[in-house]
Amino acid sequence: MSDSNRSDFTNPSTFILLGIPGLEAAHVWISIPFCAMYAIAVFGNFTILYIVKKEPSLHGPMFYFLCMLAISDLVMSTSTVPKLLSIFWFNSREISFSACLTQMYFVHSFSGMESGILVAMAFDRYVAICHPLRHSTILTNSVVVTIGLAVVLRSGILALPYPLLVRRWPYCRTNIISHFYCEHIAVVNLACADISINSYYGMFDLLSVIGMDVFFITVSYTQILRAIFRLPTKDARFKTFGTCISHLCAISALYIPDLFSSLMLRFGHNVPLHVLILITCVYHLIPPVMHPVIYGVRTKQIRDRLLRLFAYKET
Repeated sequence: MSDSNRSDFTNPSTFILLGIPGLEAAHVWISIPFCAMYAIAVFGNFTILYIVKKEPSLHGPMFYFLCMLAISDLVMSTSTVPKLLSIFWFNSREISFSACLTQMYFVHSFSGMESGILVAMAFDRYVAICHPLRHSTILTNSVVVTIGLAVVLRSGILALPYPLLVRRWPYCRTNIISHFYCEHIAVVNLACADISINSYYGMFDLLSVIGMDVFFITVSYTQILRAIFRLPTKDARFKTFGTCISHLCAISALYIPDLFSSLMLRFGHNVPLHVLILITCVYHLIPPVMHPVIYGVRTKQIRDRLLRLFAYKET
């Protein structure tokens, strides 16, 4: 390779995203369900934000955390899906180096934020069930703001090394990324350097965020279940546990696709690349689609407000 060509790749000005390699002929057809899911996610999460803002009875800790989750879902999906659709529809594959790093940061930051918000919601359920008389005094507005800021800062700080590490490596192989977004490992695999630190930090981030969050959620629900089983009647136990169903469904919508995607990426060496990338696409869309559906169906206040909203439009 000549010196001039080598210098071009040492600091690439742009990367080329392939979308879903191997399925180029089907890109237009694949875009239809992804576009529909993204539209549902945007509409659903904006509806949640609107209803919580307009309904005074929803101005409480659980629904403030739900609004944070809706914003995280919107940013998370908007960080990747519009670019994916532009690849499918307009063959717009180029992404600048700085935009690539920004996208990478937002994806890692807001995925961690979603997990942290679910921990905050688990704490809210714990206080509401185990200390119901003290709920309003424990989870005051200032405490909710503090928890929210802690979640944002943790996610933002832990995501910062990803673009910083990617920025420091020289790139002398190619600028073609076999993915639909600037996925961390897909980018650093193009570097002409030892990227072990990237792999180690990725594992540390996964264990420190998901591992800690799952631990705290498990502790919260252990205490919740102990409190529920101490209730005197079966009806009381079912009614109390029913207040946790929405949150448990939201946890499943985030962690099950995340776990499946992580296991496939690490151990699915014989799985075709396009299958792995399709799984990642679905992972980026399932939580933003399912969270507003879960809370819209399961939460009586949101459901009633939504029905009143549609009834008002019909009249």
